[in-house]
Amino acid sequence: MDAVADIKSKLNIEDVVSEYVALKRAGRNFKGLSPFTTERTPSFIVSPEKQIWHDFSSGRGGDMFSFIQEVEGVDFKRALELLARKSGIDLDQYSKTQSGSSQKNKQEKERLYEAVELAVRFYQRALLQSSMALDYVRKTREFSKQTILDFAFGYSPEKGSPLMDYLLSKGFKEQELKKVGLVGERDGRYFDLFRGRLMIPLRDSQGRPVGFTARLLKSDDNAPKYINTPATILYDKGRQLYGFSQAKQAIRKSGFVVVVEGNLDVVASHQAGVANVVASAGTALTEFHLKDLQRFTGDIRIAFDSDRAGQTAAERTVPLAQKLKLDMSVITIPEGKDPDELVKDDPNKWLKVIDENLYMIDWLIQQKEQSYDLKTAQGKRSFADDILQIVTKLEDPVEREHYISRLSEKTGTSVESLNKKLQLTESPGNKPAQRKKPTNIQQSTELEEQRLKLDKSLQHLLAIASANTLVAGQWLPAFSDSVCTTEENLSVKKKLEKEAGTLPTDTDYGKMIALLYEETYQHTDRHEQLYQAQNIAIRLAEQFAKYQKDQLLNQFETADEEQEKQLLNKVRAVDAERQRIIELVRSTSIDD
Repeated sequence: MDAVADIKSKLNIEDVVSEYVALKRAGRNFKGLSPFTTERTPSFIVSPEKQIWHDFSSGRGGDMFSFIQEVEGVDFKRALELLARKSGIDLDQYSKTQSGSSQKNKQEKERLYEAVELAVRFYQRALLQSSMALDYVRKTREFSKQTILDFAFGYSPEKGSPLMDYLLSKGFKEQELKKVGLVGERDGRYFDLFRGRLMIPLRDSQGRPVGFTARLLKSDDNAPKYINTPATILYDKGRQLYGFSQAKQAIRKSGFVVVVEGNLDVVASHQAGVANVVASAGTALTEFHLKDLQRFTGDIRIAFDSDRAGQTAAERTVPLAQKLKLDMSVITIPEGKDPDELVKDDPNKWLKVIDENLYMIDWLIQQKEQSYDLKTAQGKRSFADDILQIVTKLEDPVEREHYISRLSEKTGTSVESLNKKLQLTESPGNKPAQRKKPTNIQQSTELEEQRLKLDKSLQHLLAIASANTLVAGQWLPAFSDSVCTTEENLSVKKKLEKEAGTLPTDTDYGKMIALLYEETYQHTDRHEQLYQAQNIAIRLAEQFAKYQKDQLLNQFETADEEQEKQLLNKVRAVDAERQRIIELVRSTSIDD
């Protein structure tokens, strides 16, 4: 049995994609705006016939599984699980190697998910019956009906244990409900864990409810205003971010994410149209949180308080941000305000403070500077000690040097003295571990961007070559196979060089190239096709040469004299190859 094939037989790619992209029929295909780039003219194509999608703006494409991987930021296994659930297929029946105990654990976990989902629906119905809870969300918080539905707000009744009674009637056991944090136990008696509270469902990154944040609605000095579901098999506050499943697409579109402290701040921001906002449990951002966000953006803006707790939280985040190569900045909220209040007052004020974010290290220096008297020797010493502790966590030597220079200016102390002090701070007794050799993040990012452009140009050349013997027989073979950065485009290149017009459409990549040809070049006459192919081939030669040379130049930093000579010879060879391809393409007559 083949789970992938069975899922594809039950689901249509256009139905899967339409949950993320607004599609409109365009002949045999569907069109929509790219979910990966910001564009005004639709260039995202879905082919029901080929069960393939292709994003012309970014050059990405594939089947329904690759789409879920790209848009959800998950691996193939997780995409398989998501689509299996959507199609109603039980993956356990395909697993011959799965042990009986692991199958049992998986079934138990699915049952617990079901219990929390039923609890969400129960609390939603209870909200409609409580005027106090409705007044709070509608009048006090000013949330719309749609927002209340989108975030599935509910209410836990004050008396008795109606949720437990309801779930017991559905066949669940008390121990199961306790395991998932819905009921408590005292002296052998079970009871609803949440009572008289606004219930805000907490969801995992795929949108499945895993627990609740519960807000007290009546004043009670003996009870906390907010309580969360305790750690369970489904919920771990160190791994899950509130609002993440609803914010993912907005994060990808905007290119950054805002992290706030309060769950209701997230809701208010989403209602105001600023949907790239999530919340952590307080200010404790963990590596798991940051890795989840990193799948969608490297630009993370945090709305910390300016108090000591906020500064401490920021300092704890610095080494994590350095480790994951993230661009972390801080949004300063006007004193006495929170995002929810700013949104209520004027959503533009919230947008303004988001745009005025400050790089985290600069923000920390700014906050700490206010705590010391830099006119005194003691103040300078304490301030320098604090900042140098932060500098030790920075991996990039240029960044470290920059902040030592700034510290020198602020304290009127020489750079030499500060470097000596830094060495003492980093002495073996104080330094917990040897720092890894820094890598050039910017170079790595630029190379990846070049590779994507290279792949996109190659896709277009392959598309034209699929129907044009001149391109397939002369221009395409002029490029070495190393122009291909994946096995998929290498396979298509070799196939087309052997015989034009014989795309391997039994593969998803081949189908994608066929779709690209149909949408872009099929209705263009031969002369125009060749003219476009000529421009594409020249551009590809330029991009390929730059990509190769930049890779070689990166190796100069660690090369000895002999290796440098070899690298220079390789660079010259790349230039010669580029010139040879361009001359070949330009010298070929396309007017015949």
